[in-house]
Amino acid sequence: MQRRFLPHPLLTLALIVVWLLLINDLSLNALVMGTILGVVIPFFTAPYWPGRVRLKSLRVAVAYILIVLWDIVVANVVVAAIILFKPNSRISSQWVTVPLDIRSPEAIALLAGTITMTPGTLSSDLSACGRALLVHCLDTDDPDEVRDTIKHRYERRLKELFE
Repeated sequence: MQRRFLPHPLLTLALIVVWLLLINDLSLNALVMGTILGVVIPFFTAPYWPGRVRLKSLRVAVAYILIVLWDIVVANVVVAAIILFKPNSRISSQWVTVPLDIRSPEAIALLAGTITMTPGTLSSDLSACGRALLVHCLDTDDPDEVRDTIKHRYERRLKELFE
């Protein structure tokens, strides 16, 4: 019964929170409207979601989130130092191709988003076959190290999480 009424409970919760944040009001009316939207939208869009993504481990998901948050903070400091103290002539921007072992579209999207959210790197393109990601690095002398770091730090955990 719950699956028919709430086909995607996390989406319902996310929609309620987003609604409350968008209207910037924590009243009973806002909560009721957010709940209505949070129930109705997933209910009517459920047929368009053929397969549900299931995370294999909550522990790995939490660890991944904490690692990404830490990396964002560290990368902000590093990029600020590059911008403030490194002359343009010494900045070595590189394009790096990262071969992918993950196959889940959700995991690939999360990896590309993680790379883009981390200052100093940007995921630019996914190959047509979905087996490689093109990443731009603001400053690196060793593109192989960047590739290996992405594969070890992010992709390995996403593979544990999704596959």
